[in-house]
Amino acid sequence: MRHLPTVIKVLALTLLVAVGGSGRTSEAAASAPAPASASVSSAVPAAVPALATTAVITPEPHRRGEEQTFLTYPEWFLVHGPAELADYLNAQRPPSGFPWWGQVEQFWQGYAAVTRETAAYPFNAGYHAMVFVIGSSTTVEYGLRQAYESTVGFLSEASAGGAVTEEDALAARVAQRYVDFIRVDPWYLFDFVAPMRELWTQVPASGPHLLRKWERRFLLTTEYGLKAAYAWLIGLATSAVYDPAKPTTAVVLSAAPGPLPAGLAPVLPLDAAVKPAAPAVLVALPRYRAFMFHAQALADQGLDFFEIAGNRGPILVSVLQPTGSALPGGAARKVLVQPIITRPGQERLLVALPVTGLAAQLRQWKADKVQVEHIYDY
Repeated sequence: MRHLPTVIKVLALTLLVAVGGSGRTSEAAASAPAPASASVSSAVPAAVPALATTAVITPEPHRRGEEQTFLTYPEWFLVHGPAELADYLNAQRPPSGFPWWGQVEQFWQGYAAVTRETAAYPFNAGYHAMVFVIGSSTTVEYGLRQAYESTVGFLSEASAGGAVTEEDALAARVAQRYVDFIRVDPWYLFDFVAPMRELWTQVPASGPHLLRKWERRFLLTTEYGLKAAYAWLIGLATSAVYDPAKPTTAVVLSAAPGPLPAGLAPVLPLDAAVKPAAPAVLVALPRYRAFMFHAQALADQGLDFFEIAGNRGPILVSVLQPTGSALPGGAARKVLVQPIITRPGQERLLVALPVTGLAAQLRQWKADKVQVEHIYDY
């Protein structure tokens, strides 16, 4: 579909921006990869000092703009938020008590923070447009959900005496499936029709708390039906305008890695024609959530990163920690702190640190038993 007439591509792009959607999108739907920054941190791994004076090693097709480590945070917040919702619902807590509007406020707070962080970079219009669209659609969706759950939803909860119906249980299961899916793939590829079919073919329509059951059926059918339609439109527009995103992230390591723990994909050489100064190696790691697990495993081997997606400057990381915990030392710099509203006493800390200091910080966080939530790999 890359060869559609220009007018059709323009119409498809207009549709993409108009209907939006909450959840992580493909970054290919935001902008073409920008050339990586050639700035070099002074914290070069001792094993490869010769790399400190070299030009960027990562081949051009595998580079991504340095500002994207910050701009991907709002996009991933729309993964973190649904994950919080899934945990909340699976703990059998009432949907009327979920902080729908609090999630909206935190999204825009995060967007404001990363916009400040990227002020010195060339303006990435595509990514900002994408973030604004998904943020606006999420604001509308969560605003309506807050109004509905605090009135109609609350009354139906009261009619059931707080009991969990089969429809509530289905909603909790689907929320978890959705989170597991969007941690790997764009939200619009999720099959919203399947849970709607499950609702009407496998969940009994009669039984105790009939008012709550049918109120939930109305809500879930509406939600899944609208999202299925939006997802189809977004997928159509995206495939018409943009190429698929690369599923890997190029990394220059201080040395060749050893075997990884079971369950992790093997680390593969990226380009035999590109040979960094020994003993450094250029490899490809799985992208998105899997990148974090691979980075932690490589750090456990004592390896260090020299480039990630062609970048040697800052990379953004979020961790979950007790409220008021001390900031990490060294080169890490606080970008934002947000409370986890549904889990009092816990907060999300966003820090920016040089690529060359990432592995050491991961080792320190492991020693301190700090939970790394995500590494934003551009």
